[in-house]
Amino acid sequence: KLLILTISSPNHLKNLETLKQKHLDVVNPAKNVSDYSGLPIFVELGYGVHGNEPSSTEAAMLTAYTLIASENPKVKEYLNQAVIFIDPTINPDGRDRHTNWANRYRGNPLVADKFDIEHNEAWPYGRTNHYWFDLNRDLLLGVHPESNGRLKWYHEWYPNVITDFHEMGTQSTYFFEPKNHSAAWDPITPVENHTKLNNLFAQQFAKDLDNIGSLYFTGERFDATYPGYGSTYMDLKGSLALLFEQASSRGHVQETPTGEITFPFTIRNQYISSFATIKASINNKNVLYDYQNRFYKESLQKAAKSKIKAYVFGDAYDKNRTKAFVDVLLKHHIDVYKLDRSFKSGNTTYKEGTSYVVPTHQKEYLMVRNIFETNEKYSDSVFYDASAWSLVNFYNMQYNALTKPPSFKHELKMTPENNKFSVSSVEKSRYAYLIPWDDYYAPAVLHALQDAGLIVKVSTRSFEIPVKGSGKAFDRGTLLIPVQGQKLTDDEIHRVVNKACTDFNVQGFAVQTGFMSKGHGLGSNSFVTLKAPKAMMVVEGSVSSYEAGEVWHLFEQRLKMPIVKVPERIFSRVDLNRYNVIILVSGNYRGLTQNDKNRLKAWVESGNTLITTRMASKWAIQNKLAYASLLKTPKDTASVQRLNYDQSYGTLGKQALGGAIFSVDLDYTHPLGYGYHKRKLPVYKNSTVFIKPVKSRFSNVALFTRDPHIDGYITKENLNKLKGAAYLVVSGAGKGRVVLFSDNPNFRGSWYGTNKLFMNAIFFGNTIKTPQ
Repeated sequence: KLLILTISSPNHLKNLETLKQKHLDVVNPAKNVSDYSGLPIFVELGYGVHGNEPSSTEAAMLTAYTLIASENPKVKEYLNQAVIFIDPTINPDGRDRHTNWANRYRGNPLVADKFDIEHNEAWPYGRTNHYWFDLNRDLLLGVHPESNGRLKWYHEWYPNVITDFHEMGTQSTYFFEPKNHSAAWDPITPVENHTKLNNLFAQQFAKDLDNIGSLYFTGERFDATYPGYGSTYMDLKGSLALLFEQASSRGHVQETPTGEITFPFTIRNQYISSFATIKASINNKNVLYDYQNRFYKESLQKAAKSKIKAYVFGDAYDKNRTKAFVDVLLKHHIDVYKLDRSFKSGNTTYKEGTSYVVPTHQKEYLMVRNIFETNEKYSDSVFYDASAWSLVNFYNMQYNALTKPPSFKHELKMTPENNKFSVSSVEKSRYAYLIPWDDYYAPAVLHALQDAGLIVKVSTRSFEIPVKGSGKAFDRGTLLIPVQGQKLTDDEIHRVVNKACTDFNVQGFAVQTGFMSKGHGLGSNSFVTLKAPKAMMVVEGSVSSYEAGEVWHLFEQRLKMPIVKVPERIFSRVDLNRYNVIILVSGNYRGLTQNDKNRLKAWVESGNTLITTRMASKWAIQNKLAYASLLKTPKDTASVQRLNYDQSYGTLGKQALGGAIFSVDLDYTHPLGYGYHKRKLPVYKNSTVFIKPVKSRFSNVALFTRDPHIDGYITKENLNKLKGAAYLVVSGAGKGRVVLFSDNPNFRGSWYGTNKLFMNAIFFGNTIKTPQ
């Protein structure tokens, strides 16, 4: 369970709801509040988003105990001046994993040797949550319940100050804000936040840490570019969000070049900083309230000056993917309206009922910018994390920026309650059922049907067939469930089909004839019988726990489908013939022997599907499991350019692709492209894996376009290389195939736009006929 403590004076706690409403008036741009004397300052102390950074949660408990139990007059005064919220462990699953590890291997006497098992956790480590996701990247994306709980709470309270207590490498000291300057050319967060406010607080942090002799640093390593951290998100809501990083003992005590660092020492620094935050918040109460009061008013002023007055978006084919995008906008309290009539922008017509408009002149103008704007100009070339996060591209939403908004009715404003739709019940048929593949959750429906024992076919061609007396068009990828030849009765088949479609909100259709208006009939060879996937993924060892967790989450939470997770260390003992799909996510797979690679290659050649992503694709190519090759950088024959040593960090760092968005040309006639309707598709790239297009003319499923850049930083060298690269190719191997993604289509569980490619590989891989 996620807990939050509310600590203040008895009088404040008794009148908390009244104080809350008065505080919310401050962030309401329609209200004019200038007297803050009757208001306490609202401070939220957040700890432990990374489970193996344990000093923060220990400091949280000690801070809470002090505030509640202390009879010190100063502490009593803090409670009279502030309402303090303590979020003691943002990531309880990860903390449990690390705590059990450290206590299980704790020495007696304690062992400080950095090579001791206590200081070296086993895979997947305690940093991440249950599904191995980094929750400190999830606030903008809103994928997990931990983050959604925080988002809901933040918008209920809008605290003046937010903290995010972390740990970093053992060899370091202590960090507090201000951070390194944002790498954005035009940072969305107001300059006042990271100059004036940060510096006011830094004075208190320095004073209190100086008093106990702790070393610290500011202004380097950690930046404020990505808006989804716990230490940046509420900066876009008028709060002051603060990051703290403590060098970790990674257990109870560990050696460093400057002596041993102990767990109690790490707790002390976090504890001192917790109270320094409370003191600085109280001392700067009027400054903070004035800033918060102006924040949304000034946001509206900026919106009024902007040339862009609205964004329009929608997808007529995929209601569930569109709903998911609207859900994210609503989580950030962005105003979204349904279009009340069809609207044309450029070459795109946005249809009434499936399209939406987001006006920019609204309270959450800065959040709107974050989600829709794209950038190609930056003030720096090295990023702590991603350089692109335009969520509209994550969801593959067709959208346009407008200088004049279309008409919309305010009563059509979207809410979590009305952002819902339902499908019609599937009528009973004694002949067949058809389910289009357009919807995001169509793969989940397919699994439910196959899991119930039904034989399902897929159409490799578009066709038109009578439905309820009139012709209806169906695209490639449409599922066919014939009634005859099944093990279930007519009634049982109807119940299974109807339940699967209803459960996942995917419209299915009953047909009473196999004769088509356009096409060759439901008995045509263009309908291919699908094998139910039996999927396995290699985990542990050198495998990326992040990417493995994203696949695990996709299977369980979206597809409602099991996946076997085989540890790399026992791969040699596994009978591969139990599976027909094997997934390898990023890793160097050094635990696999040559015999393991030979077995894997023979398994593919016998007719199965191997799916690889990112670094695993590079590994598969280098180990000759796939008939593909990597693009190489031409050797520089010119003289070596001399650079100063202090330029090394930026010069080498900018070559990394920290995360940017590019367009690919997708062959949606290929089984891996079923369910897509446009050739141009946004994809995410955060690796320097560049795959060369394969020789087979029909196997280059997605190639980067000639002008691929959409959003984010990339060097000219890497961009030129990208223009000749493939994003998704299929390599034939005997009777089977290897599906190679140059990047990760499931990035952070938020790339709804490319998830379908990956799901297609799982369900349709065995239908692909690929020459070697």
